[in-house]
Amino acid sequence: MESQNEDHTAKLLRAQTHVWNHIFSYINSMSLKCAIDLDILDIIHKYGQPMPLSQLSASLSINPSKTDYLYRLMRILTHSGFFSQQKVNENEFEMGYVLTDASILLLKDNPLSMTPFLKAILDPILTKPYYELPKWLKNDDPSTFHTTHGMKFWDYCGREPRLNQLFNDAMASDTQLIAKVVIEKCKEVFKGLESLVDVGGGTGTMAKAIAKSFPQLECTVFDLPHVVADLQGNDNLKYVGGDMFESIPSADAILLKWILHDWSDEQCVKILKNCKEAMKRNGKEQKVIAIDMVMENEIEDDESIETQLLIDSIVMVFFPGKERNEKQWAKLIFSAGFSDYKITPVLGLRSLIEIYP
Repeated sequence: MESQNEDHTAKLLRAQTHVWNHIFSYINSMSLKCAIDLDILDIIHKYGQPMPLSQLSASLSINPSKTDYLYRLMRILTHSGFFSQQKVNENEFEMGYVLTDASILLLKDNPLSMTPFLKAILDPILTKPYYELPKWLKNDDPSTFHTTHGMKFWDYCGREPRLNQLFNDAMASDTQLIAKVVIEKCKEVFKGLESLVDVGGGTGTMAKAIAKSFPQLECTVFDLPHVVADLQGNDNLKYVGGDMFESIPSADAILLKWILHDWSDEQCVKILKNCKEAMKRNGKEQKVIAIDMVMENEIEDDESIETQLLIDSIVMVFFPGKERNEKQWAKLIFSAGFSDYKITPVLGLRSLIEIYP
């Protein structure tokens, strides 16, 4: 009997720890944001060797009475995998902080930096809707963002330059890494194409990389007028403003990078039908190239699955969108009148989806 009580007590305490971890998990995000706002990652990187706490504190101009608090901040971030510790030199026991692969991805001067993405997602404009999630689930608004701010996300971006800038910078930072991988690992995708339209291409990060690597391609960045206003193209790159729900410029291939997950099934079918219409007037090689998540697709580790679920929550709260599994993707593709598709899972949590007329 006593053993059973001990087992029950142990289960309760484990359950309490699990609940605590979820209650406090926002502290990981805000601690990382604090480190970025203080330039801790860039200061350690520039130091060029394991950086002792005392040196880090002095470099940050931390109030001397707060050094222990800085240590406690660094302890959380070290546990989270953003720093590790090494001996300052072989003859001393003093330890210093060094960067990890994750923190290198957050350096300001890293061309693949994810810092703009962090700043956008953790901005109060985008965190506030989560407080309205219970209210939204009981009303008929299209998104929690709409319940919170009284308008759709894209309309808010059109009226609020700061959010528009945050969002465009976040998407551009994400695209830098994806473009690098696509161009390195998926060159065959662009074989035989003469023209490509990057729908929802923002400020053109993806299209610029493609245009540079494949000079035979005529590339067009197509996005809302306020996004592409005043942007200048070059020899094989141009910008066009418009609405993908009305029509899409004509091309051999239509690129949809992280677009379809923002929209409902009905809206996605409309976008895909407009893509199909845009390809009718062109040559032999025709396809839609979608870059998006395929849920439950060759991903086994818990962290990756959790990240996919969290991103699904983001598109649910900000837009009327969702992440989809292969069966759901197939239903969209065939409902829009396409004949076949091919999924290539080479982009981490996302896949490259080729959709054929």
